[in-house]
Amino acid sequence: MLRPPVMADYDEWVHLRSHSQKFLTPWEPRWSEHEFSRFSFRARIKYYQQLVKNDQGYPFFIFHHEDENLLGAITITNVRRGAAQIGSVGYWIGEPYTRQGFMTHALEATVVHAFRNLSLHRIEATCLPANAASIALLNRGGFVHEGLARKYLKINGFWQDHLLFSRLDETVP
Repeated sequence: MLRPPVMADYDEWVHLRSHSQKFLTPWEPRWSEHEFSRFSFRARIKYYQQLVKNDQGYPFFIFHHEDENLLGAITITNVRRGAAQIGSVGYWIGEPYTRQGFMTHALEATVVHAFRNLSLHRIEATCLPANAASIALLNRGGFVHEGLARKYLKINGFWQDHLLFSRLDETVP
């Protein structure tokens, strides 16, 4: 189940992120010293709301459909309109929920939403070349490897190369 994050998710988000920190650290930008503060989470929620209001991004938390536990997050960002109709997808999943198919389902639901409801034509995703799980996820999700973006994002404190993938909405002429 996907839904936009709200302030009431704070405690569960902190619990999952803090318990998954060692697992997530190699794949994410460096966390601030205030990463888990209520103030930072509130600012994050406000930022997300602004993205949606401005049609620039669409963040979702991923919840288990049976027990409604928070599993991770997936976000469409960098939405570009006009002739492009493109967005970028990023995601993370808590360590206890890896390799159980949750992110595969979340990615597919997000892509369908992007194509059907947001009228995007292209979804891009990047990942570190060493992130075999993410590469496999994108391949399963119908994304095509397009190339290498050199020193693309600052991950874990270092500018790092990323593999670039995309998926097109082939149903729209």
